[in-house]
Amino acid sequence: MARTLLFVIVIVVFTSSCNIISKSYNPDRRYTKKQLQQDYTLLRNILEKKHPSLYWYTSKDSMDYYFDTYYQNIEDSMTEQQFGWKILAPLTNKIHCGHTSFIMSKHWDRFIIKRTIPSFPLYLKVWNDTMVVIRNLNAKDSIIKKGMLITSINGITNKEMIQEMFAYLPVDGYAENVNYIRLSNNFPYFHRNIYGIYKNYQVDYIDSAGSEKTTLLPLYNLSPEDSALKAKQLKISHKEAKKQYINSFRSMSIDSSINTAVLTLNTFTKGGGKHLSRFFKRSFRKIKDNKINNLILDLRSNGGGDVDMFILLTKYLRNTPFKVGDSTYAASQSLRPYGKYIKHSWVNDVGLLFLTKRYADGKYHYGFYKRHFYQPKAKYHFNGNLYVLIGGATFSASTLFCNAVKGQSNVKLIGEETGGGWYGNNGIMIPEITLPHTRLRVRLPLFRMVQYNHVVKDGRGVAPDIIVMPTLESVRKGIDRKMEYTKELIRQAAAK
Repeated sequence: MARTLLFVIVIVVFTSSCNIISKSYNPDRRYTKKQLQQDYTLLRNILEKKHPSLYWYTSKDSMDYYFDTYYQNIEDSMTEQQFGWKILAPLTNKIHCGHTSFIMSKHWDRFIIKRTIPSFPLYLKVWNDTMVVIRNLNAKDSIIKKGMLITSINGITNKEMIQEMFAYLPVDGYAENVNYIRLSNNFPYFHRNIYGIYKNYQVDYIDSAGSEKTTLLPLYNLSPEDSALKAKQLKISHKEAKKQYINSFRSMSIDSSINTAVLTLNTFTKGGGKHLSRFFKRSFRKIKDNKINNLILDLRSNGGGDVDMFILLTKYLRNTPFKVGDSTYAASQSLRPYGKYIKHSWVNDVGLLFLTKRYADGKYHYGFYKRHFYQPKAKYHFNGNLYVLIGGATFSASTLFCNAVKGQSNVKLIGEETGGGWYGNNGIMIPEITLPHTRLRVRLPLFRMVQYNHVVKDGRGVAPDIIVMPTLESVRKGIDRKMEYTKELIRQAAAK
C-alpha cells in the first residue's frame, strides 16, 4: 500500500513539474555563445565517433571545414530556433544522410502544437524550377489564385530559392527529389524558418493571360475568430477520427472495372494503423479470393519504418529469395561516453553488443542481414502485374523494397526517383541526441546499410521504370497523374 502511494506521489510530482517546465518555456530565450559552442562541440564529437557514414559523400577534409565554418557562424546569442535553422540544419545537410536531421526541443513541440505562427501565405507545389499555387491562406486575397505560377519571392527567383532551401534539408546522397515533396507539403513552414518573417512579401507571378506581374502579399496570421472556426471544422466523431487515422497509414480497395487492387501503404512501422502484418495477410488473401490480376502499390508517401515489415511485404511480391543488404555495420559497439545525451542509449548499447561483431576492417558488422536469405511466401503470394508508384517521399525501408522488386518481369516502378538512396542508407537503430543547453535534438543512425545486389554509389535514389512527372494542368485540376497513368496502362494491356 505504501509503495503504491509513493508511486502515485512520484507520478503527480513528475507530471506537475513537466507542466511547470512547459508553462515556463520561453521560445525567445537566447543562449550565450559559450552554451551554443558547448552544444555544438558535443554534437561534433558524437557524430565524428559514432556516425557510420559521416564521410560517405563528403570527404573528411570537407566535413572538417564545414564543422569549423558553422562553429564560427555561432553568434553572441541565439534562440533555439535560430541555432537550429542557421547552424544545425545546414551542417547536417552536408553529411548527405537523410536520417541525420535536427529536431526542435520537446518544449518547443509542446509550445507550438496549438499555435499558428505568422508566415508566408502561399502553399506551393514545387518541382524542378516550377512553383504553382495550390492554396492561399489569405482567403480574401482576390489576386493570387490556385494554379498560378510564382516566379520569384522578395526578389529571389524560383531556381535560386529552391537551391538555397535545399541546403537546409537532409538528403540521402544527392537524391534531392524528397526536398520537392517537403517544400510542396509545407512551403510556408520552410520559408519562415529559412528566410524569416516579413510584414509583406513581394511576389512575382504569371496571371491567367500569361503576363508577368508583381503584387505585395501580407503576412498570414490566423485571427482568434478564424482559429475558433478552424477548430470547430476539425471536430469529427471518435469513430471517424479512428478510421481516418488508420487509413492515413494504409488502405486497400478494389477497382473491379479493371480487375485491379490499389494498396496504399504510407509506412512500414509495425504499429502503423495497427497490426500491419495482419493487414498484409488480409489484403493478399482478398486479392487472391477475388482473382485480381493487377496490383497498384502506392509507396509515394512511405517514409520507411521497420525493416521486418519491408521483409514481410517483399515475401508476398518477390519471386526469388532475397537478402536485406550486402553489408550492415556500425562505427562503434557502444554509445559511451555520450550515453546520457542519447535517448535509450542503454537499449542501443545492448543491441550493438549482441547483434554486431568486429571484423578485420575495424567496423562492427551485423552479419545476419548479410548472410540470411528470405524466401517468398507460398500462401497468398501475388503473381500478377505489380505497379509500384514511387516519388521523392519514398524513403528508407520503402527504398529497400523498391530495390528488392526492381527488374522482376511482372513489376514496373512508376513515377519519380525515390528520396531514399539506391546504393544504401543509414538506419536500423536511430536514437536521438539531446543537446544539454538548447535541448535541440539530432537523429543519429547507428548502422550503414548497403543494398542487396547494390548498384554503383552515385548518390541517387531508385529510378522508376516509367517516369511520370507533375504537369501544370494536373496540378491545376487536382489530377493524380501517376495513378491515372497507371490505370490507363492497365486498361491498354487488357485491351490487347
